[in-house]
Amino acid sequence: MKRAAKLGPVAAIVGFLAFVEFTSGIIQGYYTPLLTDIARHLGVHDADVNWLEGSQLMLSALVVPAFAKLGDMVGHKRMLVWSTAITAVASTALAFTDVFWVFLVAWALQGFYVVWLPLEIALVWSRSRSADRPAAMTRRAAGLLVAALELGAIAGALSAGALAEALPMHVLLLVPAVAVIACFFVILFGVKESPDLTGGTLDTGGLVLISLALIALTGGLSFMRLNGPADVLSWALVALGVLLVVPFVRYELRHPDPLIDVRMFRSPTLWPVFLTAGLFGVSVLGAQAPLSTFARTDAATYGYGLGATSFQTSLLIGSYVLSLVIGAMLFPFVTRWLSPRVALIGASALVSVGYLLFLPFHDAYWQALTNMIIAGIGSGALVAALPAAAAAAAPSQQTGVATGLTNSVKTVGGAIASCVFGIALLGAAGEAATGTAGSFAGYVTVWLVCGLTAAVAAVVLAFVPKLAFSDAPEVEAAAVR
Repeated sequence: MKRAAKLGPVAAIVGFLAFVEFTSGIIQGYYTPLLTDIARHLGVHDADVNWLEGSQLMLSALVVPAFAKLGDMVGHKRMLVWSTAITAVASTALAFTDVFWVFLVAWALQGFYVVWLPLEIALVWSRSRSADRPAAMTRRAAGLLVAALELGAIAGALSAGALAEALPMHVLLLVPAVAVIACFFVILFGVKESPDLTGGTLDTGGLVLISLALIALTGGLSFMRLNGPADVLSWALVALGVLLVVPFVRYELRHPDPLIDVRMFRSPTLWPVFLTAGLFGVSVLGAQAPLSTFARTDAATYGYGLGATSFQTSLLIGSYVLSLVIGAMLFPFVTRWLSPRVALIGASALVSVGYLLFLPFHDAYWQALTNMIIAGIGSGALVAALPAAAAAAAPSQQTGVATGLTNSVKTVGGAIASCVFGIALLGAAGEAATGTAGSFAGYVTVWLVCGLTAAVAAVVLAFVPKLAFSDAPEVEAAAVR
């Protein structure tokens, strides 16, 4: 009875948060089968779809550190409410414009939803802290939340594919906005605030420095995509972005209440998690648009692609997302027999195998489906496991920041990959100069980079202490102070 009483508040909040993640899934799944149609609606090239993805990922990278820190300070629920309100306004705006730059701004602002999962994991951890096995409980909750996210993505992808031929684009784009508005009221009235808040003031100096670094880095990559890899200005901006990290780190080390406690990157338990999140972001965020546009590319016209319709593409994406659900749900069960560390290594290996299989097997619909399911199972496990692992390993007053960092570095990895993939898909020597399809060499680059970065992540995780992310007393004692 005593244990059930402790589980009660966690179970109650997970129910409401599952709806929030279901809505997040709708956002992430609904647009993907429509990307080619959106490109035609806006009158742009397939490769320009990466501008949408890249801009949203860049803004997300700026938002997550601030909102994660503010969550620890003034309330995780409060920041959920604010981020959902902004997402609702941006989602609504998408339905009422066909001007590319306006659509681009609204699409970027919609990216505020990426802070939802880190804030939710922090809410769950704050309530499970008094339970017997808080790390295991958080892993189970994270698995349920990610499962809800991916089920929402399936619902979004399938509904988009089914409605694509029946509704005009303006009405079609209004569907996710309705879901986000409903989500806003669920959070407002159904979610209770975290019991323990740190208070304090926001480190605006650190926020400005890291924002400038991210803007310079992603801006340089964007210019590189426009002007080519030989452009000096592009490389100068990329170098500036990297160099700005140095004064940011020095500033944060001196600050009494830093935006990001960079000392966490020294932790033998946390630094491999953060690096893995960045490498994982390359495939889970940067490769979504290329996978969709490759499926829609007509092999009879260009010599490659699957020639899939909107509905067939939605089925492909839906199957991939269903495999993410399976991976997310399996992870907490697998960790009953294997350590979380070994399970994470296995998940990264599955992602690597799935994408590398595209190199020899990409000509048939069933081949792409098989590859995506393999990668999806591993990806689902990582989406659920990384923030839960960070929460278990972080200091109690830095839970929101730690879970937010997994999302931030994942987003940065995705933003960089999106820009690089955009350059690759434009092709060299006029390969895709006719028509609107991306270059085949670009798609090969996407598959190769995604597979190799996941393989590196598996190797990096081998350096994590053997009992990391568990509820063992010795692990808790080794957490960052």
